[in-house]
Order: sequence, then structure tokens, then C-alpha cells
Amino acid sequence: MLAVLLAAVAPSQVRAQESADLSPLAHGAGKTASPAALTVNEAISFDLASLTPEKQRETELPDGVGPSITVDTDSPAAIDPDRYRSLGSRMAAAKWETLGLFAYITATQAYWTDDTTSFHFKDEGWFGKNTNNLGIDKLTHAFNAYLFAEFLGARIARKTDDRAAAALPAALLSTALQFYGELWDGHKTDSGFSYQDIVFNTAGAAFSVLRHTVPGLEEKLDFRLMMVPNSNVYSFKGKRHYEQQHFLLSLELAGFRKLEATPLRLVELQVGYRGKDFTLADRAAGIPPKRDIFFGVALNIKQLFFRNSRSRVSRMIGSGLNYFQLPYTGLYDYY
Repeated sequence: MLAVLLAAVAPSQVRAQESADLSPLAHGAGKTASPAALTVNEAISFDLASLTPEKQRETELPDGVGPSITVDTDSPAAIDPDRYRSLGSRMAAAKWETLGLFAYITATQAYWTDDTTSFHFKDEGWFGKNTNNLGIDKLTHAFNAYLFAEFLGARIARKTDDRAAAALPAALLSTALQFYGELWDGHKTDSGFSYQDIVFNTAGAAFSVLRHTVPGLEEKLDFRLMMVPNSNVYSFKGKRHYEQQHFLLSLELAGFRKLEATPLRLVELQVGYRGKDFTLADRAAGIPPKRDIFFGVALNIKQLFFRNSRSRVSRMIGSGLNYFQLPYTGLYDYY
């Protein structure tokens, strides 16, 4: 499933954001704007769009690199702009992908569900030390909703050639899929329908909308998951699985125009959250649970090895690094 998501998202990461060029933040309100409006726009000194390097269209290669080839078969010239004008039509543009995710959620929920009972609600709390997983499960919900929204948004954008307009319908579809998964939890004896999960599902999808509708933000800020190996290398479920998960926001200096040609393009500034020592064995032994906010500086592996990648596999890997942080590629301080 992860390979399918990355294969779909990868092309969208290198598609030009033409709609950003029309943003009032990028160029002001236009020739018809009032003098007062122009004065306000001129006063805005922090403009993400103007600070962001321009991206080449996917059909282009850097000058002097190989023959002229086409790496994307979806030609914007062949797109009918009236076909995807409405919100419903844009949501329908990803109907098969949505059905695929629906089947995936159904299969995984059926596999992991053991004992069931009648539908019920459960107050799971937020990030307190008395919660089962210190809030890591809540961030997992947010990340899954975010990843689904990114995938569906990329698929919609391939048909509409408008990633910003694809953000909201993708987020709505993602939120609906996560709500369906929560209905399964409502019938589990060891769980329940949690409004806290719904809040974080919505927050994760909303962050995807923000990232693609604020010009210049997509190139600068990522929401990522870092899986840190444990004594078993990888735990597939349970609290030890949650202990491996570090969620973080990463600011890419390569996303700033003045830094894209300097060594600082290889640097990322990160802030994140993790929980540890909250397994049943730890609690039985009297070990207090730990919740850590961490700050760090990491190496931008995408810029180092996958910049201007030509192959689909390389673009897939580079796109995946927007969502998954490789462990041991940064220095962190935990608080």
C-alpha cells in the first residue's frame, strides 16, 4: 500500500504550481486594486511564495541533461477545465483510489479486530500520562489522514492540473475514510468510538489543505513519521510499535529561494513529539511514562541524493522522504 501511495504522490511533487503565480500574496491584487489595497500588499514583507524557488514542469529536464523526454503522460493541454469545476466532480476524480483505500481499511480492520461488542463511545484522553499511549495514537490518526489526503490530492491533481483546488476534496475524502475506520473501533471491546480520534483525523487532513493552498508552504514544511528501530528492529503493533513512532514537522531550508544554491539546502530544522516507557511491563515495574518534545537539525537526504531525479523509482523515493524521516539522519535534543 505504501508503494502505491508514493508512486501516485511522486509526480505531483515536481509539478509546477501555476495557480500560485496568480495568488494575491505573490503579485498583489492586480491592476484594478485600490491604492489602499496596494499599500497593504506592499507592507507584507514575509511572502512564502516570493521566497520559494520556481519549480520546473515535470516534462522538463535540467539544461544539458540527456535527451528531451516526457515523464508524465497527463498533458494539461488535454484537460477540460469545465469538467472538474465543482467540488463533487473533483472528489469523483479519485473515486477508484478512494474505493481502493476503503477496501484497504476494511481488510486491515477485519484482520486486527478480535473481540467485538455493540457500538459504544470511549473517552481516550489526549496526551496525558494517564492515557494508554501518551497521545501517540492520536498523532497516528492525524498522520494517516494526512497521508490519505496527500495521496488523493495528488491523484485528483493529475486529472485537474490544479493541486491547490484538489486539496479540499482530497481532505474531505480522507476524513470520511478515517471516520469509517473509527466506526470499526466503536465495535471493539478494547476500544471505542473516540471523538479525540475524530479531531486528529480532521486536523491531519486540514494540514494537507493548508500545505497546498498557502503558496510556497508545500516546498518548506513537511509532516513526517520517523520509525526508530527497537530491540526487535520493528514491532508491528501494540505499545512497542507506538514507542517507535516519532512525529515531527520539518522545515526545509532548500525551500527558500536564497538558500537553494547554498550548502544550507541540505539542512532541515525539525520539532517533534515522542512517548516512551508506557508499555504494560514498564507501568507494572513503576517506571514513569515519558513524553518528550524534541528539537533537531537533520540532513536533507532528498536534496543530497534525489535532486532532479529522472527515473520514476528515484522520484518515488524522493517523494517518500517528504513523509517519512530516515532514523539516524539528524541530531535531536529531547525535553
